[in-house]
Amino acid sequence: MAAFIVRRLIQATLVMLVVALIAFLLFNYVGDPINNMVGQDTSAVEREQLREQLGLNDPFYIQFGRFVEHILEGNFGRSYRQSRPVEDMIADYLPATLELAVVSAMMALVFGVAMGVYTALKRYSAFSQVLMTVSLIGVSLPTFLIGIILIQIFAVELHWLPPQGRVGGEDDLVHIGWWTTGLLSWEGWRRIILPAITLGLFQMTLIMRLVRAEMLEVLRTDFIKFARARGLSDRSVHFGHALKNTLVPVITITGLQFGTIIAFAIITERVFNWPGVGQMFLDAVIHVDIPVMAAYLVLIAMVFVVVNLVVDILYFVVDPRLRVERSTTGH
Repeated sequence: MAAFIVRRLIQATLVMLVVALIAFLLFNYVGDPINNMVGQDTSAVEREQLREQLGLNDPFYIQFGRFVEHILEGNFGRSYRQSRPVEDMIADYLPATLELAVVSAMMALVFGVAMGVYTALKRYSAFSQVLMTVSLIGVSLPTFLIGIILIQIFAVELHWLPPQGRVGGEDDLVHIGWWTTGLLSWEGWRRIILPAITLGLFQMTLIMRLVRAEMLEVLRTDFIKFARARGLSDRSVHFGHALKNTLVPVITITGLQFGTIIAFAIITERVFNWPGVGQMFLDAVIHVDIPVMAAYLVLIAMVFVVVNLVVDILYFVVDPRLRVERSTTGH
């Protein structure tokens, strides 16, 4: 187990170094950083002095080492547009994205597994056919269109839920240290429902179809037939044996989808005017704010690396076959 984790950590470190290199190239070679920091009236001598002061004349490997060191310290530079430390901007925007991602992922997991089990056990019922049809719609429609449709139905026509924004006012936002959350107020929950459904619908349909397919396959295996022959109840067979073995691949998909939710929350945050890091990244792209773009790239890569590492460890713990294979290989 320890050797397995060490190998995964080494792989994760290599991946992060490659991402840091890409971010460094973006930071330093997409345009001249000096032009983004000074005005047109700055003389060539002053520009050269600033370049020397910032270490831009140093060799490539020294600049890259300094860049990695700053990342490890949590220093991503200053935003060209807002003249603020990028790490402070991330601290302001990140809680909203994580809040939306966690609610979306939990909704997708709970409803996806429940609907997958139901459509597997009751696959010939009319309601199962309806769920399978709806899942096709969830997979086929683009995210922004789903969001617009939900806003039109539940906000414009029915007036049940607010159309945009994270909170109605500053009183709805609760500060816990540097962290801010809207989930401790009723208005915050009302405002997160539509964007959470929009962001999690694709993942929910994916989990539902995966659970259904895995459940149907497990129900055909010999050990399920033996369990029935022992006289176990349908409830025990379905949930104690079949579902337990079905959830092994679901762990992998769910973990990877959580990283995807955070990375691709950009469109949902734009549609619902949700103040998250996706919205911050889009504003940075529009205004060519390179430090913010580089920080976002490193942040998303770190999320994927951490999620993949956790999923690999959970997969190793949950599936005993991997431990047996590894033990056999070692001997």
